[in-house]
Amino acid sequence: MNVVLLHAFPLDPSMWEPQREALRDHDVVAPTLYGRGDTLDAWASSLLDELEGERLVLVGASMGGYCALAMARLAPERVAGLLLAGSRAGADTPERRATRDAIARTLREEGVAAWLDRSGNRAPREIVLQQSAVDLANAMEVLRERADATDVVATFDAPFLLVVGSEDELLSVEEAREIVALAPAGRLEVVEGAGHIVSADRPERFNEILTRFLARSA
Repeated sequence: MNVVLLHAFPLDPSMWEPQREALRDHDVVAPTLYGRGDTLDAWASSLLDELEGERLVLVGASMGGYCALAMARLAPERVAGLLLAGSRAGADTPERRATRDAIARTLREEGVAAWLDRSGNRAPREIVLQQSAVDLANAMEVLRERADATDVVATFDAPFLLVVGSEDELLSVEEAREIVALAPAGRLEVVEGAGHIVSADRPERFNEILTRFLARSA
């Protein structure tokens, strides 16, 4: 199985280290999303061009899930399954757009450490501090402008799984249920005690969910 792991903001592919052993029997690639252009479609197109294999299972965490949806929009025939963790289908609200603007501005003007200190973000600090402030700011602006992807979910007829932590502060379980209800082959997994980055908060539980999903998508 060709599995593509798409990382969350403000992390990088190293966030998937807890999943490596569980995926040992699959062909796995975990690309960096930063630096691929100024739109989500540009990111998706870049990835589709460089990834080998006709059929791909896309596993996206938060930002990575938005990229996975863009890939499924551009090339649905190449996507054998979609697993999103903490990603919503809709575009940003005006309030969320304003928040992303503020984050991008802080990153550009004050740097990664200053933003991290004031944001309260729970991502592993050692990974976040390795990222470029410009890359992270650009990513915020790309996500701010992303298109509504509810039509992608509603027309995606391969296996679709949305994983959400019961303590996710950005995507509620109620909203996750609404998203899954749109998908012809949609399923929801709620991981108790996990926050926004489920694969890091509850890696063993996430790995169980992931391996079962890959078996369904084969």
